[in-house]
Amino acid sequence: MDESSAKSGEDEVQESFNITLRHIALSDVDDFMVWATDDRVTKFCLWDTYTSKEQAVEYIKNQAIPHPWLRAVCLGNHVIGTITVDPCSGSGSCRAELGYVLAHKHWGKGIATRAVKMVVSTIFKDWPHLQRLQAVVHVENKGSQRVLEKAGFQREGVLRSYELFKGKPVDVVMFSTLGNDSSLVDLSS
Repeated sequence: MDESSAKSGEDEVQESFNITLRHIALSDVDDFMVWATDDRVTKFCLWDTYTSKEQAVEYIKNQAIPHPWLRAVCLGNHVIGTITVDPCSGSGSCRAELGYVLAHKHWGKGIATRAVKMVVSTIFKDWPHLQRLQAVVHVENKGSQRVLEKAGFQREGVLRSYELFKGKPVDVVMFSTLGNDSSLVDLSS
């Protein structure tokens, strides 16, 4: 998402109330291709824009379905994005990393914020060992930073040259929420 995703509109709350999160299925491939082939959507993703349906089927079958916590973000019967929680291991097993992607035409409507709030409202109960949910966002991705702020995450700071992004080291902004912060999640907004 880019900075346009932080816009507010009249339909922000009403449309976002209709979203659901569910496991992704191979039958979702056509919806997946709508946004996974869009360079605007993948601009800040660690993965490249999809170019074939076969490539998408392989991803859904071999990575998305077996993922420990990947959910399709659905509006009605259509998958308009995904949201993931990736558990850390070893001494970091008390934390997990949040990631999300949303179809461009749904940016700026509060949908990503709503999906993040839905995850926060349940993940600490589903994974009782989890103490911290964090997200790292490319410094230029202002829209995604706003999503996390609106969802109640705290901005912790900029991590310089933190990860390789499409072959180049980039700065990211670290956001987090803690398990004892999750009572602050208000799904009504």
